[in-house]
Amino acid sequence: MKVILLQDVKKQGKKDQIIDVSDGYANNYLIKNGLAIAATQASKQRLEHELDIRKKEEDANIKKCQELAEELKNKEIIIKVKTGEQDKVFGTVSSKQICEELKKMNYNIDKKKILLDHALDSLGTHIVTIELHKKVKGEVKVTLKK
Repeated sequence: MKVILLQDVKKQGKKDQIIDVSDGYANNYLIKNGLAIAATQASKQRLEHELDIRKKEEDANIKKCQELAEELKNKEIIIKVKTGEQDKVFGTVSSKQICEELKKMNYNIDKKKILLDHALDSLGTHIVTIELHKKVKGEVKVTLKK
């Protein structure tokens, strides 16, 4: 029996896949527990329609993230830090601090998306990468001042 998976099923397949399983397994487990539906002509058409909608939403989301990346490229975040002798910074600037500064500029970006490849522990301008989407990465300038 052919079924369309509604969720990932271990050792069977991923969501939205059409798989061939035994009638008993399909009826007594997959369909009964809401993990799959029978693969009829109507359900296949509905699946294709849903996949088209998801793809359009994903493309729109990627375009929006690319626009945000372009916007952020021209922005500069200035963070004032305490320094000691010879202008050495006390501690480092974290992604949380960068996130808070972005929120002050009306950009709602999660701190987990801010990728720091090295510690921001010296005065001057640093380029920080922000993963806006799996396929879109942006950059923002972070300047540390006394």
